[in-house]
Amino acid sequence: MVQYNPKDWITFIFRFHKSDTFRQLLPLMLLIGFYSGGICYLEMDYWKLPEDSPIKNITIMHGMLGFVISLLLAYRTNTAYDRWWEGRKLWGSLVNNSRNLAIKLSAILKEESDRNYFKKLIPAYASILEKHLSDEETAQELFDGLNLKIDKHKHYPNQVAKMLYQKINDLHQSKIISGEQLIILNSELQSFTDVCGACERIKNTPIPYSYSSFIKKFIFFYVMTLPFGYSFSLGYYTIPVVIFIFYVLASLELIAEEIEDPFGTDANDLPTAKIARNIKKHVEELL
Repeated sequence: MVQYNPKDWITFIFRFHKSDTFRQLLPLMLLIGFYSGGICYLEMDYWKLPEDSPIKNITIMHGMLGFVISLLLAYRTNTAYDRWWEGRKLWGSLVNNSRNLAIKLSAILKEESDRNYFKKLIPAYASILEKHLSDEETAQELFDGLNLKIDKHKHYPNQVAKMLYQKINDLHQSKIISGEQLIILNSELQSFTDVCGACERIKNTPIPYSYSSFIKKFIFFYVMTLPFGYSFSLGYYTIPVVIFIFYVLASLELIAEEIEDPFGTDANDLPTAKIARNIKKHVEELL
């Protein structure tokens, strides 16, 4: 995730980060510039269409469709941001639940071996979940020192959650944890799987294809028809105007695409690896 100072306007305006949409759209912007220049040349210098040509009225269509496309893009970006923010809230709850579980276990457990087990396994769940959501191959070193058997062909977070439940149950069977304490700990353990399921729902349920495809086609045909009408009133100034309009519309769609899956490796995705490290730090302090 990009770290920045939201009050530094100068940096925002004149700095082009590697994830900035300007860099991604530059080839298309140049292509659209040449296309707009070609349309202007044909209408003004080659065909020499008169000022009262019917094609000039196409700008009326652009005025009406501009309102529609703005509504679609506003809904698109809001929906994508809701997914991003929900993912952040889920990882925030994972942080709090990990702390709460560690606090309760630190007060209940007296044996150092038991405390060490949870000191390693609770942060391991966050690390495993981070790898699981980003489709990375989970590193075996995450389990070093735990002597755990992990099946690479099964759901990683579920296996770690099962180990946590199993250990808690063994401690209950050994009378180290009472029935009342087991009930208290159960809610924290259950929340781990709830967070995992909610994150998987966000990741595995993208925006419907037809909706996303329609917006891209709408932007394409809207921008491609702009030079036909504006060349009469703006002349060759149509080129920068059309490029700028395309940049604004396409950038909104690119931003929405990037943040609608907040668990990837894009520059603006959630810093889940950093959050997992913070969970490890806090749990080790508590236990």
